[in-house]
Amino acid sequence: MGVEQKLGNMGVVTISLENAVNWARTNAMWPMLFGLACCAIEMMSAQSAHYDMSRFGMELMRASPRQSDLMIVAGRVSRKMAPVLRRLYDQMPDPKWVISMGDCASCSGVFNNYALVQGVDEVVPVDVYVAGCPPRPEALLHGILTLHEKVKNEKMVKWS
Repeated sequence: MGVEQKLGNMGVVTISLENAVNWARTNAMWPMLFGLACCAIEMMSAQSAHYDMSRFGMELMRASPRQSDLMIVAGRVSRKMAPVLRRLYDQMPDPKWVISMGDCASCSGVFNNYALVQGVDEVVPVDVYVAGCPPRPEALLHGILTLHEKVKNEKMVKWS
């Protein structure tokens, strides 16, 4: 009695380990909220029932970096906050991703002064930029889907 008799007409599904791992990573991202300004309100509304980020496996925003693999930086980052942001990023387990949400996080927006970091990419590596001031929840969802496409195409690296 072979596999064909046990499965009938269901067929056999084969997938590479790399594709299975990337599929699991995209469907189980746990975001860490790092809301610093008005963009954070739009990030919170993306979690509401109307936009429903839980359909992407993001049931709730984590406050602990040790339980998160996606950092969403929403708002302007001050020079005093930059070391804290970096410390939280370093505490996240690998693999980890960062979304820069809004003009303030991406390039400090209209706030061009000495007290603000001129883009969060000076502190942590950014994977996806979401434009807008403040960006709508739809823009954040588009950024998440863009990140999903990037993660699906990642190659597995050999851990040493």
